[in-house]
Amino acid sequence: MKVIIVHASCGAGHTKAAQAIQKFLSKHDQEIDCQLVDVLEYSRGLFRYSYIRGYAFLVLHAPFLWFLCFSVTQAYFLRWFTRPIAIFLNRMETRKFCDYLIKENPDFIISTHFLPSEIAASLKKSKKIKSQLLTVITDFGVHPFWISHPTDCYIVSSAFTKRQLLQQGIIEAHIRDIGIPVDEKFYAAYEREGLARNLGLNSDKFTVLIMTGSFGTGPLEEIASALSPLAQVIVVCARNEKLFRRLREKAYKNVKVFGFVDNIHELMAVSDCMITKPGGLSISEALAMELIPVFISAIPGQEVENIEALRESGIGMYLKETREIKELISDLKDHPEVFSRLKEDLKEIRKPNTLEEIYNVICKSRPGAGS
Repeated sequence: MKVIIVHASCGAGHTKAAQAIQKFLSKHDQEIDCQLVDVLEYSRGLFRYSYIRGYAFLVLHAPFLWFLCFSVTQAYFLRWFTRPIAIFLNRMETRKFCDYLIKENPDFIISTHFLPSEIAASLKKSKKIKSQLLTVITDFGVHPFWISHPTDCYIVSSAFTKRQLLQQGIIEAHIRDIGIPVDEKFYAAYEREGLARNLGLNSDKFTVLIMTGSFGTGPLEEIASALSPLAQVIVVCARNEKLFRRLREKAYKNVKVFGFVDNIHELMAVSDCMITKPGGLSISEALAMELIPVFISAIPGQEVENIEALRESGIGMYLKETREIKELISDLKDHPEVFSRLKEDLKEIRKPNTLEEIYNVICKSRPGAGS
């Protein structure tokens, strides 16, 4: 059985979700020929550049323009105009990817980004491929670009997400509320004391992890400085080298600074609370590790919708002032009963079997499964 897992390398979340699926399928079923593909590697240079660099530029330097683009393409009364244009441009710029899918014609296409979902659905509609198409929506809200007919199955993160799909005309039989896939290492059990010792941390202290994705944006230094008298603080600067050097030079008490890391699961395992941007993967990783999430610096559009979805379940707080964050951390630290209640609420929406459930969807739909 041939499975192609497709992502787009514009934002780490789509890629990480695809990698988690590929790793799980390859590990658990040797009969699956599992290929991991970046759709942008099969697109024209300027299109690829605009997708990768354009998104980063707008999010970092012009969030209002990003929100405007998001809102215009989301607006129902404009879809007759915006959607056909987007589909035409996407098909023109990704002809190599179309040819690749036609040539491979896999049994399953699993997409963690709306662009390859749209292309694959178009090829299915024109009967150029016979693949089953599974779209993994990596946010809690649903932008219209995620919806492409005929998609065989939508993998969603929550009842909130499922409800949005139903409202947009997707039938319930095509929706599976099983969560956003994250690597199995986020569900593993860890021995906090030894891990903290190896990382140069005190396992007995209330620990706050601060990270805002690969860009390392937001008031990380301000928050770290404010929390240092209250708790042990871990700051992940990622690719923000200026912030990393500045924090290392200032050497705030109780603050441990990291640059770009590949062991974020270990840092989560020794933490009690995580201050982060509300990206779909970041939220799912926090839930997997049973970390209380506190949200900052939300990107207008999809990340604001993520907050709304979690607020419905009583999980996560979006705080804009450092003073509010300081008060919250102090409250969680000094009132363990509040902290324990939040942890229990978190467990109610945690989905530890997402990868296995995706595998089961494939197994039930694979050729000959019903015979």
